Amino acid sequence: MTTGRLFGIGLGPGDPELITLKALRHLQAAQVIAYPTAKAGHGNALKTASPHLSPSQTLLPLVYPVTAGPEADQPDYLDRMYRFYDETSTQLAELMDGGQDIALLCAGDPFVYGSFMYWYKRLNERYQTVIIPGISSIFAGPIAAGTPWVSRNDTLTVIPGTLPEADIVSRLEQGDAIAIIKLGRTFKKVRQALAKSGRLAQAVYVERATMTNQNVQAVKDVTPGNVPYFSMIFVPGSEVG
Repeated sequence: MTTGRLFGIGLGPGDPELITLKALRHLQAAQVIAYPTAKAGHGNALKTASPHLSPSQTLLPLVYPVTAGPEADQPDYLDRMYRFYDETSTQLAELMDGGQDIALLCAGDPFVYGSFMYWYKRLNERYQTVIIPGISSIFAGPIAAGTPWVSRNDTLTVIPGTLPEADIVSRLEQGDAIAIIKLGRTFKKVRQALAKSGRLAQAVYVERATMTNQNVQAVKDVTPGNVPYFSMIFVPGSEVG
């Protein structure tokens, strides 16, 4: 029996119409649709892909044992996550050993802060793996906000909101065009860093870019307690005229 293949499908930022033609072709051809999800739901990746799937395809949820909320601060967080990737990689391998092709869904792009890379490292050398790039929400956000972002000699800096506040301030002061990701519970700290660096007035908040419940606001007007993980902040570069 021929061994199955692994397809890392970059689905883009959330709008089902922003899936590439190549991603769509492989998505619809795979026998198994594997998708990461938190315990409480079906995952944003599956929601994006669902309009393009057929009832004959097998859905395989890969349920995270912990999420990016307060649990991420626990000392055993990385150990639990690495065990999860080990165990689910074994599950995926068994399916591919049985000859089934797997489309592993990834919101945005598989190699830009995507969970897919952890399965890739465990499976790539053993199975034929095809990776399809996707539009990262980092690049969809400024479009959603109607905010020109990077021009001419501007540098582009992506800052995880999980960094210490002092590190965020330093990067804001040194960078031109900025994207700040991984918000949610980090939002209050990030807004303080923007104020300390003198960049709060130019900062734009984008929540769930390209999705039906998209929300765009000035960062200074956002209520911290209402900020979900799937949100970002953008600061345009100085050379955008």
